[in-house]
Amino acid sequence: MILENLDKMFPDADCELDYSNPFELLIAVVLSAQTTDKGVNKVTPLLFSKYGTPEKMMNANLEDIENIIRPLGLYKNKAKNIINLSKDLVLKFDGNVPNNRIDLESLSGVGRKTCNVILATIFNVPAIAVDTHVSRVAKRLKLADQDDDVLEIEKKLMAIIPKEKWAKFHHQMIFLGRYICHSKNPSCNKCLFNGYCRQ
Repeated sequence: MILENLDKMFPDADCELDYSNPFELLIAVVLSAQTTDKGVNKVTPLLFSKYGTPEKMMNANLEDIENIIRPLGLYKNKAKNIINLSKDLVLKFDGNVPNNRIDLESLSGVGRKTCNVILATIFNVPAIAVDTHVSRVAKRLKLADQDDDVLEIEKKLMAIIPKEKWAKFHHQMIFLGRYICHSKNPSCNKCLFNGYCRQ
């Protein structure tokens, strides 16, 4: 029922970050921490026009990067992370975004959630990235317990969702949280799970 309802509500759910190559998506996902994809999409055109490759980004002026991404919040840490991860890509991986978890998570600013997004979106490796939307919706739909952390939620979702559906399910859960199941004042009248969830 869960997958059927999600397919009805969000049949075309996909990544809403704008990017044209794996490097751009990696940077965009790192920048998206604790902010909106819409906000990231507003700053990345200028960022990528000036520093669209790992080589250019690693040699970028830190203050220039900070000024470009300032609207996103946490801009000082994010600026350092994207410069440092670009150095890692050039020095350790010949400028290429790695296709495995160990190497991805060795990059500055790349945690499990970012890693899962890259694996699923770029390399078609089944993964479920648990962000604030996925966490909230999973708990409300009783797919996870209220005190579960993100790793526990990820494991529970992986156990009940067929592996080949993980990537799309992740995007559908984000859409549900982003557009209907808001943290405050959710639009329950628009939701096919109305009457079933904890809300």
